[in-house]
Amino acid sequence: MTGKLTLTRKGAGIELRRGVFDIQLDGRRVDSITRDQTVTTSLEPGHHTVRILSGRYTSKELSFDVEEGETVHLRLHGAMIWPRYVASIIKPDLAIALVRE
Repeated sequence: MTGKLTLTRKGAGIELRRGVFDIQLDGRRVDSITRDQTVTTSLEPGHHTVRILSGRYTSKELSFDVEEGETVHLRLHGAMIWPRYVASIIKPDLAIALVRE
């Protein structure tokens, strides 16, 4: 049996960093996600890392453990306030927020 990872791209306002984002799981690209979309992927039980990418812009890497039959829910969105958007030009891992729900 496997676990699942569910990623939902939804913010509370207007995303300033837009477009299609790539989902990187354990260092390899597994899917992409657009605004207001939810993507679910199966995982082997154990420790995993996920990062969201859009060109040179990224989220911070998020680590999590998943057990058999468990579903891990994550939410993400592009920068929604201009100071974070501008800061992401210098520090690209501020461009996309990724949090566990």
